[in-house]
Amino acid sequence: MRHDASVAEGVGEALLGALSGLAKSVNGARSRQVSGVADEDWRGLERHARLPSQLLAFHEALRVTMLAGRVGLLARVRDHGRTVALLPLCRRRGWMSRWHAAGERQVYEPVDALYRDGAAVAALGRELARLRRPLRLERIPEDSLLVGALRAAMKGRGVLVIRPATGCPTIAIEPGGGDPETRFNAGRRSDFRRARRKADAEGAVTFELHAPSREQFGTLFDEAMEIERRGWKGDAGTALACDPVKAAFFRDFLGRASDEGACRIAFMRIDGKAVATQLAVEFQQRYWLFKIGFDRAFSRVSPGNLLMLHALSDATARGLLGIELLGEVEPWIIEGWTREAIACLRLQTYPFNLHGLAALVAEAGNWVWQRRPGRRVPA
Repeated sequence: MRHDASVAEGVGEALLGALSGLAKSVNGARSRQVSGVADEDWRGLERHARLPSQLLAFHEALRVTMLAGRVGLLARVRDHGRTVALLPLCRRRGWMSRWHAAGERQVYEPVDALYRDGAAVAALGRELARLRRPLRLERIPEDSLLVGALRAAMKGRGVLVIRPATGCPTIAIEPGGGDPETRFNAGRRSDFRRARRKADAEGAVTFELHAPSREQFGTLFDEAMEIERRGWKGDAGTALACDPVKAAFFRDFLGRASDEGACRIAFMRIDGKAVATQLAVEFQQRYWLFKIGFDRAFSRVSPGNLLMLHALSDATARGLLGIELLGEVEPWIIEGWTREAIACLRLQTYPFNLHGLAALVAEAGNWVWQRRPGRRVPA
């Protein structure tokens, strides 16, 4: 296999210096986009993907929206001219910056390398171990082959620290599972019935699950953003409508997904008025839920819960394997929906060089500062 580290457009001399330690097997650093690998190669690897964050559409959307001002690097491995493993990376500018998987800090979702097989990911691990700067992967699935590949590759090149990371909640669906309400206890089922009675008292309740075309997408996306803005996220300033850059990312990513028939936009309506919404992608027979929202004016009827129950019923009826809630394991998820989660790890490399030493010293200093005598711990 031949290895190739491809550099994002506009990186410049600073990045070339950071890559000077790559072995001669690396086929040079070239100025090109983060998605510099041929589209057909990337899409060919997508059948091995497990996460939407591994898709070309995800990274193309990142590149044109949320990675402005970042240095980008596409670490990849080729076999007979075809890309067989890749991991897009990014970092801030500056000598002390470290590499991160592109997307993990921008949208706070789990990430993983995309690879054909064990041999390919082992070669990718060796590429990553050659990076002269530290690498941090914030949330990678515990069973990813990249974990073992990087552990083996770092021997003699640096230190690899592995720690538990926040898992991703998941609702598994058993084939032929029947009525999904039966998975909940009597109290929870009673809550659903009570909420539905209250909703029915407000007007005619309907549910919609759209798989929009590109032409239909914009109007539905705008409606979903407005519903999210009318909820607690709007009050807290975390709704997409309050973050133009993140909104642009999801508009681009989900718009590309609509081209593939993978975008899903769901609504609950009362007398035609949308009161709850979901933005999702259907991938690998799973419903990946990126954004949820509801109109706080209708909070008394629990529209978010009723729409989630409808989504679960629909996924069960269509034979999907599960609903992936993404984000983090939060109390409302544990108490109301699932205790299951995809276990994740945080990986941090410290190469045996000045960059690695500086990162260790900086983190040790921060650790001591946070635990200094007399420091007030926030309530």
